Amino acid sequence: MITDYSQRLIVQEVSPRDGLQIEPVWVETADKIKLINQLSQGGFSRIEAGSFVSPKAIPALRDGEAVFQGIERRPGVVYVALVPNLKGAQRALESKADELNLVLSASQSHNKANMRMTREQSLVAFNEVVSLVRGSSVSLNGTVATTFGCPFEGRIDEDVVLRLIDAYQELGMHGVTLADTTGMANPRQVFQLVKRVLTQLPASQLTLHFHNTRGLGLSNVLAAYEAGARRFDASLGGLGGCPFAPGASGNICTEDLVNLCEEVGIDTGIDLPHLLTLSRSLPSLLGHEMPGQVAKAGRNCDLHPVPPGNG
Repeated sequence: MITDYSQRLIVQEVSPRDGLQIEPVWVETADKIKLINQLSQGGFSRIEAGSFVSPKAIPALRDGEAVFQGIERRPGVVYVALVPNLKGAQRALESKADELNLVLSASQSHNKANMRMTREQSLVAFNEVVSLVRGSSVSLNGTVATTFGCPFEGRIDEDVVLRLIDAYQELGMHGVTLADTTGMANPRQVFQLVKRVLTQLPASQLTLHFHNTRGLGLSNVLAAYEAGARRFDASLGGLGGCPFAPGASGNICTEDLVNLCEEVGIDTGIDLPHLLTLSRSLPSLLGHEMPGQVAKAGRNCDLHPVPPGNG
C-alpha cells in the first residue's frame, strides 16, 4: 500500500450516458439536460453527456442531439459523447461534443454481440472517425471493453489488451479507457495490468472504468490508483450497465467514490454534499432505489443527536 495520496483523482461522470442507457423508463430530454447542468456545477472536469448510437439499439438515448444542444456548457468541463461509427461521429460533431469515445471489446465474442463485427473490423471502421476528426479541436478516446474478463470467454489475456492499446495509439487516439464491463476484475489483477499499461501510456491518457457487480469496484479503484492510474469513470447513484453483457449491473457509484477519497485524503475537487443531493433525487426521477451507499447512510461527519436519556 502506498501512503502518499497527494495526487488528485479525476472522476469522469458517466451517469447521463452509461447510467441511463439501460433504464426501462424514458427520461425526458429536459430532465437529462437538467441532470447534466447540475452535474456541471459539482466540480467535474469531464462528463459523458450522451450517446450517438442507433436509436433502435439504445432507445433510451435517442435524443443525443437535443441533449448536447440544450446543456449549459461550463468552462473547463469536457463533454464526452459515445459514438459507434462514422455516422454517430458526424452527429456528435454537429452537436458540439468535445470528445468522442469509441468502443471495442478485448473479447472477440463480446465485440460481435455488442458491435456486430470482429475487433479487427472495429479498428478498420475507427479509421473513418479518426480521419473525420483530424485537424479539429475534438479529442478521441478509445475504450477497451471486457478488459478484465468476459461473460462469454472468461479471463482476458493481458497481451491482447496491450496490443489493442498499441492499435489505438497507432490510430491516433488521445486517450484509452480500460473497462471492466461486467465487474469481473479483482484488485491484484488490476494493479498488475495497470502497472504494465503505464509503461507504454502516460497516466494522463488512461481512464479506468469499473463496475461493482461483485462488490469489488472501489477496491479496484484503490488498486489502480496505487499502480499509478489517476482517472476513473463513475456514475451518480451507481447507475448503469452494459445492455449487451449478461450480469452487468451498475457502475461504481460516484458519491461513494468521492466519499472514499475524502476519507483517505485523496483530492477530487468534487462537491460531495452537492452530489448527495443529486443522488437522492434519482429515485423520484427513475422510479426505483439506487445501489449507492453513502446517499443512504450519510457521511461519517453527519453525526446524530444522542437519544434522550443517554446523555
